[in-house]
This record gives sequence, structure tokens and C-alpha cells, in this order.
Amino acid sequence: MDSSTCLELALEGERLCKAGDCRAGVAFFEAAIQTGTDDLRTLSAIYSQLGNAYFYLGEYDKAMEYHKLDLTVARTMGDRLGVAKASGNLGNTLKVMGKFKEAICCCERHLSISQELEDKVGEGRALYNLGNVYHAQGKHLGRIGPQEPGGFSDEVKHCLQKAVEYYAANLRLMEELNDRSAQGRACGNLGNTHYLLGNFTQAISYHNERLAIAKEFGDKAAERRAHSNLGNAHIFLGEFETAAEHYKKTLQLAQELGDRAVEAQACYSLGNTYTLLRDYPMAIHYHLRHLAIAEELTDKVGEGRACWSLGNAYSATNNNEKALHYATRHLDISKEIGDKTGQAAAQMNLTDIRKVLGLPPTPVDSESSESTEDAKSRTRRKSMENMDLLKMTPDAKGVLRKYQSEDAGIGSLSSDDSHPVNGPSYNTSSHADKNTSVNEESSMDDDSFFELLSRFQSKRMDDQRCTLSVESNKENQPEQAQQQVQTHNREGGSLSSNGSTNGTTTPSDSGANNCGVLEELMESIAGMQSRRMDEQRASLPQLPGLNNQHAILQRLSVAASDTTPLPDDNFFDMLMRCQGSRIEDQRSSLPNDGSLTHSAPTVPDDDFFSLIMRFQSGRLEDQRSTMPLEATRNSTHPATDEEEPPNSAHSTGAKDGLVSRLVKGRK
Repeated sequence: MDSSTCLELALEGERLCKAGDCRAGVAFFEAAIQTGTDDLRTLSAIYSQLGNAYFYLGEYDKAMEYHKLDLTVARTMGDRLGVAKASGNLGNTLKVMGKFKEAICCCERHLSISQELEDKVGEGRALYNLGNVYHAQGKHLGRIGPQEPGGFSDEVKHCLQKAVEYYAANLRLMEELNDRSAQGRACGNLGNTHYLLGNFTQAISYHNERLAIAKEFGDKAAERRAHSNLGNAHIFLGEFETAAEHYKKTLQLAQELGDRAVEAQACYSLGNTYTLLRDYPMAIHYHLRHLAIAEELTDKVGEGRACWSLGNAYSATNNNEKALHYATRHLDISKEIGDKTGQAAAQMNLTDIRKVLGLPPTPVDSESSESTEDAKSRTRRKSMENMDLLKMTPDAKGVLRKYQSEDAGIGSLSSDDSHPVNGPSYNTSSHADKNTSVNEESSMDDDSFFELLSRFQSKRMDDQRCTLSVESNKENQPEQAQQQVQTHNREGGSLSSNGSTNGTTTPSDSGANNCGVLEELMESIAGMQSRRMDEQRASLPQLPGLNNQHAILQRLSVAASDTTPLPDDNFFDMLMRCQGSRIEDQRSSLPNDGSLTHSAPTVPDDDFFSLIMRFQSGRLEDQRSTMPLEATRNSTHPATDEEEPPNSAHSTGAKDGLVSRLVKGRK
């Protein structure tokens, strides 16, 4: 096989990716790499397409691997435009993987090179990608702490403001280029970001513009997203009837698109909106539709939310029998999926409804009250429950000395040792004897305390010890050095030059032997540390699919010539920023028992149960249900329908046809 075969396989892979069959396209691209080529440009195009294909398949580690290879090849060829595009692709992949700092570094490099080359299209993509990264980072950080739009922490607001800046710059540039489709995406993202910042009026303005552009192109999916986002924004302005109209249009468009999950989400939002309007019959109607679709799609989380809402709505209309039915069903579903928050809410609703109906409390109610008390008693660490807290008082000193004597094999202390200092059995002959006795006892008590502490903590100390495993090394002889050191320690003296081990040596012999022992020690350390040193060595790049590997080495050697300037402070600053997230990767996340691990396709990602509770806080007693503040699943605001990335957002996507353009360029 030759380079032409590699190119033919790559073209077929590109065609399959354009047709939407990325898995088959990957197979052809992999076959092209197995065939190999001598052309770095062809190899760069294959790497880029493979990275994009794996990105769309959700295999982000492999996508990042191939985008890195593409970046290496572009740098080797001195292709600045290729470096910019590869950096943009890496930024998008790192963003999805949650590595926001590295993603920002790559996207900023994409932006700077595009501006340097006066590539307006590339600059627009870089600005859009930077806005996406900051937007995603803000939403990620916003999961902790206040989660209501406009009430986020300063750190989250900073990220969202940066996103607004980059989106606005992208919008201005797209207006210059008269790219209406890109303008629509920018308006949609600006609306979503202003919504999170609590700027609902501005959000509505941008979403209206997004809606108008979507209608120009006949983009039904974009229209549906715009109506949904407009409904969310009007909810927070208290304009419930306007929000209901937008949700109805969302429902209609979802039905036209045949998206049952989005249809269920629209019904869910309409049910909650009519609850805010206190039109409970309409709320029940839409919640029943949501429940039916959730059952059809086997969405247990959605079923639970629908039953919860139906129980509250029926309770508000005094139909307590049906309210009891749906509250019981909500409890069963919550137990099935392990939703502790849902269980607590369902149990409280059941208790209130049974009181109204005059029914006795269920065993579940009594168990829940007991479990609540148990939960309170378990707030202390279990490891502290059986631990005796020894007070450092005279009464405890005897106990400490008792532990000490038992360890030493002396036996139990006399009864006098356990008397208080001010007890009747404490006798002294003089004031000096008294001070001496107190000082000695205090010193002994301190020693006993630290000995007892070391006994309890010794296992933890042992767990932190490292085992010295001396391995063979081609440059050292650690086993021989270890034997010599052990022999020296066992016989009690240093090895003399004539082999004497009597422990007495002359000063000259001592100096020579000390030098020898030091050298042996250093060799042992080098032997033990050599593996760690090898792990830190940098390996030369290996480019799969490149037949002539020494070509890359020659190019790299030229790039590393004496004329190449040394890295400046900016390089090291960027390096520190890129490495910062490695520390974050090692942090452990706090447990969240109330989080759901089940998917909920029929429920918006961030429903607004707490919003309903806020508006109905004065009527909770009338409805005989109490919803906890933690009722929301992840957030306290409605979900925003994010703008789908453009086909070119992944800078060198499959639809760009890199391999095809490469062939045309050769012709």
C-alpha cells in the first residue's frame, strides 16, 4: 500500500462522517493511519478528522489525543493556521471534559493567532468558543451555593461576565461579516448568560432577536429553544400568562419535531406555570400529560416529579383521595430510585393528607420520624462514639499510669495513685517535697500521655511509612551496597581498608570509610530514585501513520537550534495555568446523598419547584403540603435551552472536508 491508498481511505472516512456515520468513518480513518503516509499535511487532516469524529461519539480522551497529534504536526510544519485550528479543537474538547483553565489557554492561543493572521472567521470562532468555555465554567461553579439567577457568587458572576464580553465581541464581528446564522447563535447565548446573571429584560431582548433569526431560516429547533427560554425569563418577571404562551408554542414545536422528551418538558413547565396562576384544573391536565409521556419513556424521575405535582394540585382542589394516591406513588418511586429528598417530601405530604382525611399515621410516618431522630444523633462521627475522652485531671492520671504500667509488665498501680490531689490520702512532709512530687508527677503524666498517644496513633503512622524497595539498576549495585551497610551496622564499626571489623580505626581509615559509605548511600538512593527520574523524562513524539519518522525528528532539531529564543515569563505563566487543574483533579468532591443518578429526559435539567414554593409560600397551609427548600434536584431556576454549536464550532469539523480540500489543492 502507498500514500494514495491512505488518502482514499481517509476520503471514504470523511464521506461517512458527513453522512452521520462517525463510527464507520473512524474505522476508515484508523485504517488510513495503519496504511501510513509520508505527507504531513495529509496526516494532519486525518488526525483532525479523527479527533472530531471521536468528539461527536463522546470519546473525549481519544479526541484530545488526536487533536494533540494534529497540533504537533502543525507546529512541526510551521503551519500557524493549523496550530490555531488544532488549538480551537483542543479547547472545545477540554471544555467538555471540565478542564476549563487549559481550555481557556488553548482558545486564547486560537484567538491570538487568528488575529495575527487577520483571519476574521477564525477570530469569530475563537471568540465564540471562549464565551462557551466561560459560560460552562460559570454554570459548573454555580452548582455550589446560591443557585437562583442573579444570586450566584462573585466567582460565578465573573465567569458569566467574561462570557458576555466574548459573546458580544463575537456578535459584533458576525454583524460585520453579515453572518445571520452566527448572529442568531450569539444572541441565544447572550440571552442565556444574561438570564443567569438575573438580567431578565436583556435576556428577553436577545431571545426575541434569536427567535426572529430562527424564523428567517425556518429553524424549528432554534424557534423551540427561543420560546422555552423566553418562557423561563418571563416567569422570573412574574409575567406568568406570557410565559404560558411561550411554553404552549414550545409544546407545539416539540410535537412538530416529534421530540417526545421535549414535549414532556413543555407539559411540565406548563403545569408549574398554571400552578403559579392558581389554575389547578389546567395544571392537573398538563401534569397528567407529563406523567403519561414519562411512563412511555420509562423516566422514573419524571414520573416522581409528575406525581409530586399532581398530589399538590389535587390537595389544593380538596380532592384528598387522589392527592393521597399520587403522594403514595411519589413515595414508592422515590424509594425505588433512591431519591431521599423526594422521600422526605412525599412522607410529609402523606402525613398532612392523612390528617385531613382523619386517617391514622402510617408505619412509614412513624419510621420517618424515628429516622429523623436517628439522623440527628448520627451527626457526630461514628469513630467518636466509643472513644473515651480522658480529661487531664488528677482523676485521670492514675488511668494513664495504669496503661503505662500494664504495657511495661509491672502490674496495676496502688490505690493511692488513683486518689485526687486534694483527697485525704495525699500526705506531704514539707512544702519542698510537695513541689518536687508535683513536678515529678507532672513530668511522668506528660510522658504517659505522649506514650498513650503514640499507642493510639502508631497504626496511622505506620500506614504513612514508605517501603524502600531497592531495584537493580544498570549504573548502580544497590544490593551489594545494602549488604555492606547491613554488615557495618551489625558489627558495630566501619569497614577498614584491610577488612578489620573491630570497631576501632585510625583517623585516616575512618575518613576513607566514611567516604565509601557515603558513596554507597548515594548509589542506593540513585537506584531507588531512578524509576521516578525515568518517569519524568520526556519522550520524542511518535506520530502513528507517518512512514518516515526521522523527518519529524529533523524538523524538531531545527526548531530547537541556538537561534530559538528561550521561553519567557509568559510561557511559564501559561504553563502554571495549564497545570493548575491537575491539583483540582486530585481533590475529592463532597458527598451529595440527595443527588439523583438517574436520567430524567422528561424533566428540565433545572426545574423550578422552589420558585413555585416561593410564590405559594403563603398558601402552603391551605394546600396541606410542605415542600422542603431542598426540593430542587440541582438548581432553583428553570433550565435554559443552550444553543447548539455551529457546524464549524469545532474548528476543523468533519463538515469542513479537510481531506477533500487537500486533494483539490493538489489538483
